[in-house]
Amino acid sequence: MAEPPLTTLRVERREGTAVAELVLARPEKLNALSRALLQELPVACRWLDEQRDVKVVVVRGEGRAFSAGFDLGDFGAPGDDLSVRDGADLGRLAARALTGVRALTIAAVQGHCVGGGLVLASACDLRVAADDARFSIPEVDLGIPLAWSGIPRLTRELGPAVTKELVLTCRPFTADEALRLRFLNRVVPAAELAAAVDALATDLATKPGFALRSTKEQVNAVMEEMAGTGRSANDADTLAVALTDPESLEATRRYLAARRR
Repeated sequence: MAEPPLTTLRVERREGTAVAELVLARPEKLNALSRALLQELPVACRWLDEQRDVKVVVVRGEGRAFSAGFDLGDFGAPGDDLSVRDGADLGRLAARALTGVRALTIAAVQGHCVGGGLVLASACDLRVAADDARFSIPEVDLGIPLAWSGIPRLTRELGPAVTKELVLTCRPFTADEALRLRFLNRVVPAAELAAAVDALATDLATKPGFALRSTKEQVNAVMEEMAGTGRSANDADTLAVALTDPESLEATRRYLAARRR
């Protein structure tokens, strides 16, 4: 089946294997998450689910970053008929679609993995990072709460205290720290990232598909019982409120001004 028409993503089958790739393809923007990309992600995930023989999907960013987070310029610009609330919900729906892919998903993280990009990485089943990868969650400094189901996802991966610290302080952290915090499965030298992820994907793809899917579904069900993402349906409402709160707007202005210096 032909790949779906996408402008900000690529989906590719590896010929002769049960492995596919989902590529964030905005390298000139460090794969920042635009509205278009977030709307295309569920489309790509549906296409992947139609490839019934695909057992493993590698999720990566093209170029020198996994993702620089949501595209600040795009979210404030006109260009579609989405309401503020619906636009604010795109990230949650994209993360939900990625979590729900039938195949196992492996995030291959290089360079920056920021905010919403980190949420997408957390939606994958396994995560392997280059040793020079850098993580941060800058939303509070930007004047907005971490949305897109990020709080329950991070809480069940990191625990409540660490989630509060990283989200509230907005401090960056390294791949080695992310590994110690158990957010990552493995850290490898940057030059070896592609080979390490390929080897892991190839190994998993040799295993029986039913056992892979059953394990994924059972673990995900337990995680939902621990900290369900279904309760994040109102994330978009809190994000929309932040976009009108005077103190939050002032924080946004300061953050953007500092980035332009």
